[in-house]
Amino acid sequence: MIKSESSKDELLSLIIKGIEEVKGNDIDILDLREIENTVCDYFIICNGTSNTQVNAIVNSIQKIVSKQTKDKPWHVEGADQGDWVLMDYVDIVVHVFQKHVREFYNIEGLWGDAKITSIPTNY
Repeated sequence: MIKSESSKDELLSLIIKGIEEVKGNDIDILDLREIENTVCDYFIICNGTSNTQVNAIVNSIQKIVSKQTKDKPWHVEGADQGDWVLMDYVDIVVHVFQKHVREFYNIEGLWGDAKITSIPTNY
């Protein structure tokens, strides 16, 4: 099912809210819509300080999105390790990293053509 832009915008804001609820850091939204052959429209990337916080971010996102939209991720990968968890909401893919793992993989660098919006955190 193809989502409308307004439902994608709502999902984006709910995911950001889920990250902020548990003080996820360095939130970036990569807009991939202008890039050919991408698997989704947006990546949301953030990081936590430990396995526990990474999993808390993932749980917070799932809880807030599910409560508001009844939407569940199509796929979640990496929750067992807690150093990089990928949440696939089809049009939006969320990457929750521990900081050192995020720096190593440098997703933002790999998708350098994407328009990147950084969300300031006040904590």
